[in-house]
Amino acid sequence: MSIINKRIGIVGGGQLGKMMILEAKRLGFYVTVLEPAKDCPAHSICDEHIVSDFDNPAGYFELAQKSDVITYEFEHINAAALEELEKSGHLVYPSVTSLKTIQNKFTQKTALRQNNIPVPRFESVSSIPDIRRLNSKDDYGFPLMLKAATGGYDGKGNALIKDESDIEAAFNALSRANGNSETALMAEEFVDFETEVSVIACRGIDGKSVIYPVAENIHKNSILDTTIVPARINVDLLAKAAEVARKVMDVFEGVGTFCVELFVTKSGEIYVNEVAPRPHNSGHYTIEGCFANQFENHIRAITGLPLGDASLIQPSVMVNLLGGSDGVTNVTGIVEAYCDSKVHVHLYGKSDSKKGRKMGHFTVVDNDLASAVNRAERLKKIVLVNCPHCPHKQKCEAGENEH
Repeated sequence: MSIINKRIGIVGGGQLGKMMILEAKRLGFYVTVLEPAKDCPAHSICDEHIVSDFDNPAGYFELAQKSDVITYEFEHINAAALEELEKSGHLVYPSVTSLKTIQNKFTQKTALRQNNIPVPRFESVSSIPDIRRLNSKDDYGFPLMLKAATGGYDGKGNALIKDESDIEAAFNALSRANGNSETALMAEEFVDFETEVSVIACRGIDGKSVIYPVAENIHKNSILDTTIVPARINVDLLAKAAEVARKVMDVFEGVGTFCVELFVTKSGEIYVNEVAPRPHNSGHYTIEGCFANQFENHIRAITGLPLGDASLIQPSVMVNLLGGSDGVTNVTGIVEAYCDSKVHVHLYGKSDSKKGRKMGHFTVVDNDLASAVNRAERLKKIVLVNCPHCPHKQKCEAGENEH
């Protein structure tokens, strides 16, 4: 089935939605976005923008009237409204069943465990005594991860319990994370991983899928800082990680692009950390690094088109550009970055910068991975968003300031 030259609706107008639109417009699709922020990144390039809160059913019903297929750029949205649309015959990809399962970390991990996908040990907890019980019987031990089952991202909604003294504070903080004293929580065995990796995978309506190269991810303050591709792990682990991602796609019977985040331990074990039913930050390298990027294949998948080649063209390193301070967005260092002909800078068009907010990214490609890594590390000191050491812009661009 193909709906070429028809209409696509996207829930969310952030950078992921914007990148979906860039691929959709190349193929001539008409795109409507549902997003509460009037000046979101996708606003400048979408055909229509429905300004509506993500929990407002009316916005979804209006989107459905303007679309032949609906997709989404993040998972913290109104699944019930999408479910009503799906029941009435509207196409929603990935499916609402996948979305509802993945939205809740507990149900997500349960589905994976039931299908023999390796995950850390976990269980639902509803009280401080529940957490203490896990350690009193010397089962999970310390450290222990406590997670809000819904709503978390970029480390938000997670709390590391290092010892008995952290339990009460962690429980109280996450119980109120969503402004609700009854927020569902889960405790998870702490994985002493050596490397974090992720695999982007895409599946078409016909069930055929492609698996992208395994990416190595480096986080700082729980936010993705750098993605290195291919991941610097041995070939057996690369194959194992790709196979786990393929099995995860089968579990959720997903249509569209998914991301599977994985922990790799020193002993060579692999565990799924989280699954995202959408294109992912760690897959941005595919724009320059692969023949068909994650956004192109997502659009091709949800519209019934055959999927493109997910092979790596050249080793790639992607670096997130995070806001250094709050204020009107000011990016420095682009001129010097572009003196390197194999650097590609992407700015998302967010007018207001906030410390730690994802404002853009750059990707370095090279025949040699070590060279790409070294060049990326140098550029991290040059391409900056709202550098707190500015307004000495010239010093920033020359790399003379310490950051």
